[in-house]
Amino acid sequence: MTSTALSRRGVRPLAALVTGALAAGGLAAAGATALQPGQARASSHREAPLISGDPQHDNTDVYAFVSPDKPDTTTLVANWSPFEEPAGGPNFYPFAEESQHDIHIDSDGDGQGDLLYRWTFDTHTRNGDTFLYNTGPVSSLDDPDLNVSQTYDIDLLKLKDQKVVSTSKVAQDVPVAPSNVGKASMPDYKTLRAQAIREVRGGGTAFAGQADDPFFLDLRVFDLLYGGDLSEVGRDTLAGYNVNTIALQVPTAAIRQSAEQPIVGVWSTTQRKNAKGGWTQVSRLGSPLVNEVVIPQKDKDKFNASHPWNDADFLPYVTEPELPKLLQAIYELKAPAEPRDDLVSVFLTGVKGLTQPPNVRPAEVLRLNTGIEPASSPKRLGVLDGDNAGFPNGRRLADDVVDIELQAVEGELLGNKNDLGDAVNANDQKFGDSFPYVALPTSGSRGRPAKKQNGDDAARSALNGGALNASSSTGPSGDRDVLVIASASAGAAGVLLVGLGLLWWRSRGRRRGTV
Repeated sequence: MTSTALSRRGVRPLAALVTGALAAGGLAAAGATALQPGQARASSHREAPLISGDPQHDNTDVYAFVSPDKPDTTTLVANWSPFEEPAGGPNFYPFAEESQHDIHIDSDGDGQGDLLYRWTFDTHTRNGDTFLYNTGPVSSLDDPDLNVSQTYDIDLLKLKDQKVVSTSKVAQDVPVAPSNVGKASMPDYKTLRAQAIREVRGGGTAFAGQADDPFFLDLRVFDLLYGGDLSEVGRDTLAGYNVNTIALQVPTAAIRQSAEQPIVGVWSTTQRKNAKGGWTQVSRLGSPLVNEVVIPQKDKDKFNASHPWNDADFLPYVTEPELPKLLQAIYELKAPAEPRDDLVSVFLTGVKGLTQPPNVRPAEVLRLNTGIEPASSPKRLGVLDGDNAGFPNGRRLADDVVDIELQAVEGELLGNKNDLGDAVNANDQKFGDSFPYVALPTSGSRGRPAKKQNGDDAARSALNGGALNASSSTGPSGDRDVLVIASASAGAAGVLLVGLGLLWWRSRGRRRGTV
């Protein structure tokens, strides 16, 4: 089917509906070729019932790419806590304590982690007798006016057959960039963020703090498929929301097997302490939107808590995926034949000659060929548009994974050329040119100021309850006097009622012999 035919049917904006189908098709094909214990990684924003009620532990996205300004290093980015409303105080958005935030690296293609970078966080409060997050303008990370702050450690675990063989400290007591409370509280947030970028042991650089959510797409698919008539499309519904970001830039030689075998697999997990003091995995993530739109409601929590070697439990959901059938029934887009062998190389084994390591075991991870140099002119559709440095070769912040997955699930790799997309082609905020690359978080003081009244300079103020100042009032002064008199009368009546109530209570107490 041609892109012109698809556009006539109004299908172009349907990306968010089917982003999970690509990964589903890939896993289905793996099942047809004797699925080995692999990794089916969940994502993303509120994808399962239990994790929706525990946003601190909800890992939203993972990125892995060769650093564009330092091509001998690799940058790993993972985000938590979706849909952070910037003004959501007074506690704002700390990283979860008593938890493990992990990024796993498979350097030999066997579907098991060989390296694990682990972040753990501690919270520090200067003054517990105030509700304030900050008690004045904050100019530095050690400013006494920053009442609530966090620090973190990073440990590097080396593993063999999923057993730890050594542990080393990469960073200790590193400060976290705080939530961006607002322009009065943090007049120069960019400087605060810069202070949180620190060199760590082993030649790496680390950052942890709040950032603009880098994932861009239109999530209104869940409103009865874009409003029921395709009218709700083309808006980045994550715009204006923040996330908590951890980022680590490391020498590439430290994470890959060798220059001859430069391909690594990357994914993340979140563990929290359970009632017995042990660790329970509550979130896991590799490719976006798998758990969100592939796994049915009854098994979403199970999927988030299960281990990769048990993913055969979910095979029926991916060998007969729901989404392609919905597209065919509703929009007359013929579902590709199953099993989807065309998608195996993209999401399970890697693309031969690009991201497929030797002796690969099928595993749903982000596969990154660290030997591919960064593109001088990156293209948002990555490999589909001839840019071999982009998704599915790892994932850069600006890669339009929604459109890429949509076009592939509708048969791009089978010769069915199409240009499907959700009409959201870029993030609402520009990404940075240097580490940590993520955009600054939206300020809590965002929003329009109070409007002037009839050209007057006076504006509404909290000091008068939002009423117009005298100089900006459009009504006669008598109207204001009436309001004042009415307020005073109401107050006097309230005092009288309280007094009568106390007299009644005292007389009642005397009758009972008590006061």
